[in-house]
Amino acid sequence: MKRAAIYSCVPQMQDHWPIKKALTLSDVDITHPFLTLSRQQVENHIVLHMTTEQQEHLRVQGQVDFNARDDDTGEMYVMKLKWRGSYYNLIGKWGRVVRGKGLDVGQEIKIRWENGCLHFSVPQQQIVAVPPIRMVAAPVVQDHWPIKKILTLSDVDTNHPFLPLPRRLVEDHILVHWTPQQQEQLRKEEHVNVNARDYDTGEGYIMKFKWRGNYYNLIGKWGAIIRQKGLGVGKEIRLRWANECLFFSVPQEQYVATASAMDSWPIKKALTLSDVDTNHPFLTLPGKAVEDHILFYWSQQAREQLRNEHQMNINARDDDTGDTYLMKLRWRGSYYNLIGKWGKIIRGKKLQVGMEIRLHWDNGCLFLSVPQL
Repeated sequence: MKRAAIYSCVPQMQDHWPIKKALTLSDVDITHPFLTLSRQQVENHIVLHMTTEQQEHLRVQGQVDFNARDDDTGEMYVMKLKWRGSYYNLIGKWGRVVRGKGLDVGQEIKIRWENGCLHFSVPQQQIVAVPPIRMVAAPVVQDHWPIKKILTLSDVDTNHPFLPLPRRLVEDHILVHWTPQQQEQLRKEEHVNVNARDYDTGEGYIMKFKWRGNYYNLIGKWGAIIRQKGLGVGKEIRLRWANECLFFSVPQEQYVATASAMDSWPIKKALTLSDVDTNHPFLTLPGKAVEDHILFYWSQQAREQLRNEHQMNINARDDDTGDTYLMKLRWRGSYYNLIGKWGKIIRGKKLQVGMEIRLHWDNGCLFLSVPQL
């Protein structure tokens, strides 16, 4: 893996701990110990301040060793940051940290980089009381369906049928009701069979939850459900766990037209390190944003072609300069890459980490802008 040689300094936040995260089930799993951190936070607040040699090693090898310090105890560790594409994993002695500090779901970890060292802290007053034997179900919310999702292009792809669900929602509203044995099976085997029932038709299925790190996939009979219910982009699926069964519903009246908001630039993104890498030029865009504000306006034939071929040529226009490009949108599952002339755009506009790019689709063309502040 090679990535860009230039790092642009992003102004340091005043917060002494710029990275904060509430620990999840996978973060405290000692059988597969790793801490998942968002790419943008890591690149803005850690990688940016590493030495040139460390940055180069991370680019080429996909991982880098460094010193880490527990600010609560003063203990030092040699740990490793591993690049996983859309996120980073902190590994090495993480399992020892989990055991030594007795970390559990809901605790907040704070992280910063200072003087060539990664500092972290888990303040005791921030601990959420969670009994060690079994996770406690949160008080039942008024909403009958605590998990709701607008279906995207990848959700309704019958060639690769799976429904990805955010890790936090699954752990808060499904796994919390499981037995310790079921939770342990999911941790060790990374998948577990579940009973599922279509609330609209009463039909039952044997399905499977598969743990994928920062999200969970619902697989098994998902392809059959797509075809039987005629699911398409924009429909809303609702899920809940009750009586040892996963219930789901797709009300027909809930077909949502995900038209652009009043903002003429519905997609906005602060550029990250990988976005401005001219050695491997591509712009990563969130799947939901692309599907809601770009693919929504495509014809059914164009969306079908993208599903089958996983990429599609598109016209693009730089709204700042008027330059036009023939580019390519590539489907990568939970996100999309804009490729083609992206390297030329990086160089021509002198794009750097932290700059904001804005995009919208209009009249069969992708418009982009990077306001010069």
